[in-house]
Order: sequence, then structure tokens, then C-alpha cells
Amino acid sequence: MRMRWFVWMCIAVIGILAGVAHADKAEDTTGLVEKAVIMFKEQGSAATIKAINDPQGPFVKGEIYVFALTMDNVLVGHPFDVSSRRISLGNMKDNNGVQVFQKLKEIAEKDGSGWLEYLWGKPGQDKPSRKKTFVKKVPDENFYVGGGYYID
Repeated sequence: MRMRWFVWMCIAVIGILAGVAHADKAEDTTGLVEKAVIMFKEQGSAATIKAINDPQGPFVKGEIYVFALTMDNVLVGHPFDVSSRRISLGNMKDNNGVQVFQKLKEIAEKDGSGWLEYLWGKPGQDKPSRKKTFVKKVPDENFYVGGGYYID
């Protein structure tokens, strides 16, 4: 009986710790995105996009990083995917057929900001993983910024 109680307590503690880690990633993600939106407003798009493109810059925290797109879904800022910059991502789909960037743009346009969960390739892995991304429209600008983290 004690062993069963111990196992359930361990499962509960692991669940709580996983929830805290998930909450920390969500908080880090929204914080970085908000910071980028503020920089757009205070320092302009050229300085902000340059900072977003810097893999050692202020918009990278561990596995979380910020990216920026025009409202036409052209990628203008990404710290690691240099080859995709200046390419339209509007038709890019995840493994379930969801047009990820079209959905992110819709969230930014309609709600101003919000979350999207989808399947995405995790670096170094063959199988796609669940990813959660937060996006926010830059007010009075033709850009939205986002950041995300893997749930799996």
C-alpha cells in the first residue's frame, strides 16, 4: 500500500513540475515577443529585425527565439533560418495540413495577439513534435512577431 502511495506522489510531483516548466516557457515566449514589439515601436523596424536575426541577440533565450514576418507572410527576421528570410511562408503547412503562418497571421490581424498549437519538425528529430507559438501584431506597422516552444 505504501509503495502505491509513493508512486502516485511521484507522478503528482512530476506533473506539477512539468506544468511549471510549461508555464515558464510560455512566460518566456510572451516576454520575448512583447520585448520585440516594444523595440519595433521605440527603435524602428531595421534595428529590431537586425536584432531578431542575431543568434546571439536579445531575442534568443535557450530554445525560444523570436521571428518576424510582414503581414503578407514574408519572413524578415529569424535568428537561425537565414535561407528562409525574404520568402513567403503563407502556404507552408504542418504535418496535419494546417497552414501555420496563415493561421498565425489571422490571429495577429483579428485578435492582435494569441497562441497557436501545431506540429513542427524539431531540430535533430525525424518525427514532428507539438509546438506552441505566440504571435503579436506590431501596432501601426506591417509586421507581426512570434516565438514558440516545443511541448513534447
